[in-house]
Amino acid sequence: MASKGRITPVELDKVLGSHIDTSALLCSDTATNYKKFATMKDLQHEVINVSKKVYKRKGIYHIQHVSGYNKRLKKWMDRFQGVSTKYLDNYLFLHRFLELNKKFPFQERVKEMLLGSCQGMNFTTIDDTRKTA
Repeated sequence: MASKGRITPVELDKVLGSHIDTSALLCSDTATNYKKFATMKDLQHEVINVSKKVYKRKGIYHIQHVSGYNKRLKKWMDRFQGVSTKYLDNYLFLHRFLELNKKFPFQERVKEMLLGSCQGMNFTTIDDTRKTA
């Protein structure tokens, strides 16, 4: 976990910095922490100002995929009425599994989940997931 509350540019760098190439383009909302992070990493930065009803820049830059995923994750997490950070990884892995398999019929998802749970212990952490992303 990077932080609680609004993430700082230093925390962004700690979590993402080593995974972003200097040739990458950062596309974000208007939060100043992203602008400072882009400056720190010397990244090209496109800002999307949704509050002014700007959803796309230069015809191709947008944050709609991230916003959509964030909305689906929040809606899914609401059913649990709060989760312990101790088990947050488990909730996030379950959500990821459901997102990746949402086009499969229910019975097939159940089968895959059961088979996956029988394949042995999974000691994958969020840090491991970030390294492969």
